[in-house]
Amino acid sequence: MHFTLHTVESAPEAVQPDLKAARSAFGSIPNLYRGLANAPAALKVYLACNKALGECANLTPIEQQVVYLTVSTENACGYCVGAHSVLAGMAKMPNDILRQLREQRPLSDPRLNALRNFALAEMEHRGWVPEQTLNAFLEAGYDQRHILEVITILAQKTLSNYYNHLAQTPLDDMFKSMEWAPAGQTA
Repeated sequence: MHFTLHTVESAPEAVQPDLKAARSAFGSIPNLYRGLANAPAALKVYLACNKALGECANLTPIEQQVVYLTVSTENACGYCVGAHSVLAGMAKMPNDILRQLREQRPLSDPRLNALRNFALAEMEHRGWVPEQTLNAFLEAGYDQRHILEVITILAQKTLSNYYNHLAQTPLDDMFKSMEWAPAGQTA
């Protein structure tokens, strides 16, 4: 399906300030934002999640990117994997962890692997996380706050991953260096 990729000028008035802010922050407006601008509520919800996680999260920026990349690789969203791979690098994620996430392999860091496994279990079991996985997550030092933040990221990535699947959102030049496709497909 074709979705309009709005500019500041063509976007609904309600999201023009949001697109201007994105252009100031990134140097250009990410295609995801340009597409979500078709429904101002969708863009505003996505951006509100970003803001809340940036201001209030207990998960570190690297831990957040572990969840973003886990969800996006599991959902086979090339756009989000490319974008979050760049953001993970900006957060100083170790290269081996980023590679393992992109290859959908267990992580060499036990704490981050417990986080990855919890996020995968949330998705697979629709919130009914097996007790063993939950206990491993808690034993790794995570708590109720982290559980809710994982669910928040899962909700945010569901919005963007599903939109990107329908829209076949083109990867922005700023993310091209980290282009990704699921195993067996070419990027």
